[in-house]
Amino acid sequence: MPDSLQPQLYKDVFEDDRRGAAILDELIRRFGRNPYVPGGLEGARQTDFNAGQNNVVQFLINRINQANGVEENEQENA
Repeated sequence: MPDSLQPQLYKDVFEDDRRGAAILDELIRRFGRNPYVPGGLEGARQTDFNAGQNNVVQFLINRINQANGVEENEQENA
């Protein structure tokens, strides 16, 4: 398997297949939230943990956007 899969595969699985789209929707609901948690050191730890989860969701969305021809700078402005 290659180091990096083609963006089209992400689109095929998570956008074009209704089952994959349902999975992506659930991942966004569960892990795509604002990662910030107030509260000193424990809040910072939870924020870091949440940010890691959110980063995975954003990676999937970015790959789908690449397959749809959305440039990175356009994604940042969205």
